[in-house]
Amino acid sequence: MADPHIILGVHITERLQHAVEVQKVFTEYVCNIKTRIGLHDVSEQVCGPSGVVLLEFFGSVDDSRKMTAALCAIDGVQVKSMVFDH
Repeated sequence: MADPHIILGVHITERLQHAVEVQKVFTEYVCNIKTRIGLHDVSEQVCGPSGVVLLEFFGSVDDSRKMTAALCAIDGVQVKSMVFDH
């Protein structure tokens, strides 16, 4: 059987306050991040305070759980995962 396809949704409140800590975790797991897409509210008047980062994770479910735990240890960060077995 092929490796599972893992997608992580990382919700960050107060993005500007927590961005450095989140980026440190992303850097620690840089070899496990195949695709990264950032989504947040923007307009001409404001850049939204919260956002979602979608990650296509490369590696084992155990590795994704370790990354998830590191992210969830940051105040204002919540992670949801989807695991697709092929």
